[in-house]
Amino acid sequence: MFYYIEGTVTITDINLAVLDCGGVGYACQTTIATLSRLEVGAKTRLYTYCNIKEDAFDIFGFATLSEKRCFELLLSVSGVGPKAALGILSANTPDTLALAIIADDVAALTRAPGVGKKLAQRVILELKDKVSKDSQALASAGFSAPIAATAGSKSDEAAAALAVLGYSAGEIAGIMRNLDVASMTTEEIIKAALKS
Repeated sequence: MFYYIEGTVTITDINLAVLDCGGVGYACQTTIATLSRLEVGAKTRLYTYCNIKEDAFDIFGFATLSEKRCFELLLSVSGVGPKAALGILSANTPDTLALAIIADDVAALTRAPGVGKKLAQRVILELKDKVSKDSQALASAGFSAPIAATAGSKSDEAAAALAVLGYSAGEIAGIMRNLDVASMTTEEIIKAALKS
């Protein structure tokens, strides 16, 4: 419904930011990472996700598109609702979430309040499938093949994780060309790519 809301931050609280847009205060539930970027009285833009139910109209706001994409990915997992997704993203940045999924790091997900081991395992299992589909999409675009020839599936997994974070195939290819992917693990490739 709303792609983003831009206005002046008037109130911040635990998991809440209120943006004044033309005299209307929009209450956006948000993550700790987004709240850390906001300053009361400053103008800002939050990318939004609207959750509409019979008895509620909730707006979730994020400072970056990658954080919003990760939130939407988490919601696609069965058993993960908006509160759990918000908790996971408050305990992990989009970058560390991608690393946790690739590395099967259940502990990184269970740091979020209300997320147990079973739910964390389900998140990893279901999102690995989505990362795999993104990898196939990259391959059909002609991107994955040169990387696969040099380093095998770990490069494909890293490229897929970067694609999930919102990087284009061209950006990923440019970054990968400058890395010695043959001597690195998947996690090291992702970390190095994010640094560059």
